[in-house]
Formats: sequence, C-alpha cells, structure tokens
Amino acid sequence: MSDPRAGGQEDGGAGSVVVLGATGFVGRHICEVFDAAGWRVTGIARSVHGRSAPHELLALDAARAEPDRVTEVLADRGARAVVNAAGAVWQATEDDMARANTALVERLVAAAAPLGARPRLIQLGSVHEYGPVPRTGITESTPTSPVTPYGRSKLAGARALLDAVAAGRAEGLVLRVSNVSGPGTHRASLLGTVAHHLATRARQPLRLAPLLAHRDFVDVRDVADAALAAARSDASGQVLNIGGGRATSVRSVVVRLTELAGGGAEIVEAPCAGGRPPEAGWQRMDIRRAHRLLGWSPRRSLDDSLRDLLAHARTAVHRDPLSSALQVHPTTMTVSDHR
Repeated sequence: MSDPRAGGQEDGGAGSVVVLGATGFVGRHICEVFDAAGWRVTGIARSVHGRSAPHELLALDAARAEPDRVTEVLADRGARAVVNAAGAVWQATEDDMARANTALVERLVAAAAPLGARPRLIQLGSVHEYGPVPRTGITESTPTSPVTPYGRSKLAGARALLDAVAAGRAEGLVLRVSNVSGPGTHRASLLGTVAHHLATRARQPLRLAPLLAHRDFVDVRDVADAALAAARSDASGQVLNIGGGRATSVRSVVVRLTELAGGGAEIVEAPCAGGRPPEAGWQRMDIRRAHRLLGWSPRRSLDDSLRDLLAHARTAVHRDPLSSALQVHPTTMTVSDHR
C-alpha cells in the first residue's frame, strides 16, 4: 500500500487532478498536497479574481454550469481524479445548500459519465451526515439521520455519487470528514472565531454558547493527505471516515487556544434565548477503514493544528489591522466548515 505523502502514485506516475472549491479552506490545502506530489492541478472556484497559485485556477460555478461545460474541462485536462471540496454551510440558505452540496455532485457525476476514461470522483462529505449518535464510535455503517439542512444536503450529495457508482455510471468514493481545524479555519466557525478574537487581543470578552459538546477534530492538512491517498487508491463505492479518532471536549479546545495565545482573554459562555441545542453532543469517528483501504492515518496533533490556526489568524490580522472580533450566533458554534 502506498504512502499518501509519497511523490507519485503506486505505478510511479502522477496524473491530472481537478479540485472544486480550490480557493476555500480545505480546497487550498488539497491543491498544495497534490502539487507537492507531482500532479498537474487545476483548481476550480466561482471566482479566482486576485488569486495566485502555482497551479491553474479556473473561474467556473460548477453548481450552475451545464454538465457539457464541466465535461469539457475534465476532458481537456485529462483528469485522472476530481476532488469535490466545494459546498455551502456558512451564511447559506437551504436552497444554497441544496444547490452547492447536492446538485453540484449530481452535475459532476453527469459530467464525468461520457468520458472514455472516467476520473475518480472524490466527494468530501461531513460527519453531520450521521446526525446525533450515542456515545460509541461512528463507523461507516452507523445509520445516517441528519437533523440539519447542511447534513441532509451533504448526505444527498454522497448518495448521488454512491448510487452512480453502484449503477456503473461513475467511479469514486466519499470521504466523510469530521470537524476540521488548522491554518485558515473559517472565521465563522467556532475555532475560527476564537482564534481571530485572540489574534486581535480584543479587550471585550468573547461570548459563546455553552461549550458542552465533545467533537472529533482533524487537521485540514490530514484531510488533504486523505484526498491524495483516495486518488491513488482503487477503492470505489465506499464511504470512508476521515477524522482524528477521538472525542474531545470543545471547552478544552477553546481553553487550549487561549493558553497557546498567552492567556488573558476572557471567554464567556452564556445561553442564547431561542437558540437551538447542538446537533450532537458527542462525536468520535472510527477511522480504521480509511487506514485499511488507503493507508491513511492523521499525523498532526490537535495542539499542532491549534498552534498553526492561531499563527494564521495573527498573520491575517496583521494584514488587516482594522479587523475586529467577530461575534457569531450560537447556532453556528458546533458546525464545522470543510471548505
């Protein structure tokens, strides 16, 4: 079994990959990992204005484009793999989520179907597809019962790909990803909010919803390694959990972020009137199948992930000194952004 960090594929070659959502949180890291492994990378995003990268960036709204246009892009680049790191969660309506998390996958499957050599389609799913779970490890056979529009739309996207594989119309797999941390974490996420608040050294306290949940955290660079390993593998029609493999107290993670920042910041937990409870109180992904089929395991510690998240937030604040701490509605506190 190949090392997912090695410079080429098992046959010694490197192919062409198309990455959707290439300018987003996870997509950027995926492009970097494939670049480093010697693949020819084409990054697709709705807008690439003002963006620079060592690989090709193409402006295309794949969720709205005709399948023929996407087919043309894949054919012209001889895509051996396609990684879908696009999607919608933050400040998105249910219609936005349905279009970006479900319809996009359906269009991608339709676009790849006519190609003589079909690329491997790698769909980045979400732990929120499972919904609330008991205090046991979440395996790939755990029933899916999402309770949020985001979770439902991601599950529908995953099923679109899996159904197409089962029908012989596609080849690929779903990486069901836990809560993602690391450099570049979205400002609207819990960890992104806290890191930005600490980076600005704001004097006012940061008010959060009660931090009662336990979550499985995985570093964004480990997710990118998993995408590369999936592109190299011959596994198809599978769901593979990608996570840290541990349930960690969210409160302890926030406390650790403040410690890494040097302390002194005041974090206040306060219920919000009318706010809904967290989607699930406890999460731990069973990641043994990904290790068995892909040779993948997470390599970064949570401490490393938080330290690099904080460093990135400080750099962003230094570039934009007028930026101020972001106050986020408690209903967003426990939903992780994969983009």
